Amino acid sequence: MSWEAIVEGCKSEMEAAHTAREAVLGQTRKIIQTSSKCIRHVHRKQFVEAKNLLEEAQTLVRHTRELASGQPRVLYAGYIQDAEKEMVEAAALLAMVQGQPFPSPQELGVDLTSYLNGMGEAASEARRYVLDEMRQGSLAEAIRLLGLMETIYDDLITFDFPDSLTGGLRRTCDALRAVIERTRSDLTLTTLQQDLLAELRRTRPS
Repeated sequence: MSWEAIVEGCKSEMEAAHTAREAVLGQTRKIIQTSSKCIRHVHRKQFVEAKNLLEEAQTLVRHTRELASGQPRVLYAGYIQDAEKEMVEAAALLAMVQGQPFPSPQELGVDLTSYLNGMGEAASEARRYVLDEMRQGSLAEAIRLLGLMETIYDDLITFDFPDSLTGGLRRTCDALRAVIERTRSDLTLTTLQQDLLAELRRTRPS
């Protein structure tokens, strides 16, 4: 094969990868935007809307992977995994607050590193929901969610593998540990305050 033919073959392959990349980038932006909207609806307790948005994000993920099929440079470049991570975060947060089982990576159709890091970020995102429950006096629900955050952290730290395999899971876990410590401190303080107020009301003269 001549050098000219080799160059033309390489150029054709690169052009196909570039076309796939441009299409995939547009889809990943939609996945991130849709997943972010889903999370916002979860915090507003608009669960029907959140579920619909999650299904839309899952459809976008499937379509994105189809666009990248046959193009490993695109499929494993990182931006698909980043978008998938946002979708996993939305799915896990919705499951947490509704008391449902966590979806598996196979059910969500995502890469394993996307799944593990997305679960860690969902646990961190749950802090906001816990604080809202505390402000509303729903301490039992806040305690339940904190327990789930701790369970996720305890399990994720057992994935003691190189960052090149886990997509930086160690950093995700470090951030989650700090979030859990702050949340536990806030919840403990609020519980003590509630107990003190209850005791004052009980002992107040009629």
